[in-house]
Amino acid sequence: MSQEYHVIHRPKINKFLIRLEPGKYAYLGYKVEGGKFYIESTYTPEEYRGRGIAAYLTRVAIKWAKENGLKVVPVCSYAVYFFKKNKDLWDVLAPEGLEAVKET
Repeated sequence: MSQEYHVIHRPKINKFLIRLEPGKYAYLGYKVEGGKFYIESTYTPEEYRGRGIAAYLTRVAIKWAKENGLKVVPVCSYAVYFFKKNKDLWDVLAPEGLEAVKET
């Protein structure tokens, strides 16, 4: 990862955010339930895509989940794709998360 971004965690709205410019944010939305961290959505504005921003957010969120003793369940298509590309992180996956990644 060549670029570092300042990630803002807003637990009250279940989001990790990166402010890209005034009024433009990339985010990862999640929920925590039953000891699991569900990655429900990721979004990067179109003009910022392809720069590794979603991957950076995902890595920060996974680190937070691990630090809080949570197993990860990728729900959104990007999170599933991310884990398919990063098999070295499969140890953080909950059983249903691992199933989601192994499918397709």
